[in-house]
Amino acid sequence: MTMSETAERLIPTIAEVDRLNAHDPRHEQLAGALRPREIVYSERMSACLDRIYPAASEALRIAARAQHICRWEIPRHQFALGREGYNAWRSTCREHHAGLVTAIMQSCGYSDLEIAHVVKLISKGDLKRDPESQALENVVGVVFVEHYLAAFVTEHAEYDESKLIGILRKTMRKMDAAGHAAIGALDMPPATRRLVEIAMKSSD
Repeated sequence: MTMSETAERLIPTIAEVDRLNAHDPRHEQLAGALRPREIVYSERMSACLDRIYPAASEALRIAARAQHICRWEIPRHQFALGREGYNAWRSTCREHHAGLVTAIMQSCGYSDLEIAHVVKLISKGDLKRDPESQALENVVGVVFVEHYLAAFVTEHAEYDESKLIGILRKTMRKMDAAGHAAIGALDMPPATRRLVEIAMKSSD
């Protein structure tokens, strides 16, 4: 497939993901403007993917952009508290994301095989075995640490250091050496870097 043919499908696919995410009723202050939260997140995912994996495939670019497509439509509070409820929420979200991206890709001319691969990536299938699933997980972890970790720590002032390190350790264990290296290259406040480095070492 030529670059022109790729662009003919990829550009409208990304545009439709963005169109849906633009309806997010939640907003984030960024560069002096309020923007839909999922638009901000998806742009950060794409930017991080471009930085770490500049030769990423078309499928991986779609999966990164649609990672949380319309996530606000599945509120966390509709599920029970605790690990079981959290896992049920995450599973429902992945099914929701997969259904939306399937419809978008079908409308843009992708084959069933291509769509199935993107769905597998979004659903975290074959993590640690499929290189693209692993790449997407690396990007998720880097985006979290770079853009959301500081706010997470502030929002959860009730968590002591060991609790925070335990949460970070779970993230680090899903990543590989390339993901850890990308996190290590981030500009972080000393306190945040300390937590990350402890979690990274203890995840080996």
